[in-house]
Amino acid sequence: MNFRIGNIKIKYGLMLAPMAGVTDYAFRKVCREAGAEWTVSEMISAKALCYEQLSSKNSGKGLKTAPLARIYPDEKQMSIQIFGSEPSFMAEAAALLESGEYNGCLSCNPPAAIDINMGCPVHKIVSNGEGSALMKNPGLAGRIVEAVSSSLQKTPLTVKIRAGWSSDTKNAVEVAKAIEAGGASLICVHGRTREQMYQPGIDLDIIAAVKNAVKIPVVGNGDLYTPEDAVRMLSYTGCDGIMVARGALGNPWLFTNIINRLENRPYYDVDLSQRINVALYHIAIIKECKGEHTVAAEAKKHAAWYIKGLKNSAALRDRIMKSESYGEIADILRSISDFYQ
Repeated sequence: MNFRIGNIKIKYGLMLAPMAGVTDYAFRKVCREAGAEWTVSEMISAKALCYEQLSSKNSGKGLKTAPLARIYPDEKQMSIQIFGSEPSFMAEAAALLESGEYNGCLSCNPPAAIDINMGCPVHKIVSNGEGSALMKNPGLAGRIVEAVSSSLQKTPLTVKIRAGWSSDTKNAVEVAKAIEAGGASLICVHGRTREQMYQPGIDLDIIAAVKNAVKIPVVGNGDLYTPEDAVRMLSYTGCDGIMVARGALGNPWLFTNIINRLENRPYYDVDLSQRINVALYHIAIIKECKGEHTVAAEAKKHAAWYIKGLKNSAALRDRIMKSESYGEIADILRSISDFYQ
């Protein structure tokens, strides 16, 4: 089932989806160590990145957009995701990210690919004609891909789309063909329309239809919470790989067990001690990367995801959300482990 993105071979086809405010370095690292073969940055505004470069004051300090594109030394198979609706800005941003020659660049490695977001459903994105709003305009989607592809010297281009804008306009196949013609190397299809947002239930048939319509690799996305979900999507759609999103929140071992399922090995049974230790490891990485001032706000949501499903988890989550420091959050997690021993 393996495929390639550029020169990189993806053995199992296991990717971590980009999620705004979630897929920072710490989360990518934890998921990669659990088996994710490919990761993607949080989405980056192409126009914001370009505008940052125009200010003479921006020598690298105080920038907000460029740091989101940071690739750490241990990240080799990672793409940077950009969004926008104007081909010129998208092309310029992609070229900057490929070159690494821009104010605020902190990356140690070049991106393994540039990814275009045509799937984000949130209002502030689609109201600007960006994200999944591009599903309503296949012609513009194709022109954006062509402009970005032409701006890149050697970096592969991938695109993430949705099934369509609404149940009446499921046009993923049409958009996928335009994307392929524009020069993309891979398409990821989220099996929901923008209208559905993140409501349960995905359309596997539309993913299968895209797979049958194009020659480049197709990755499926949506409602992947168990290894069985992964196998069902792969077998039903014939897609080349899968992109896991919310199923990995507090559960990076999902990647481990998808691999175990594909290899017909027993599942890895995560006990409470291991769960808490990884949670502590995860928030420690956040602290190291972002500092004491930021870590509490960032770590709360991850700590809460790790304890989901435990006895009295609602009360524990409430304590975590009311905590005010990294130390408090870490102490709460440690007390959970001690309490259940």
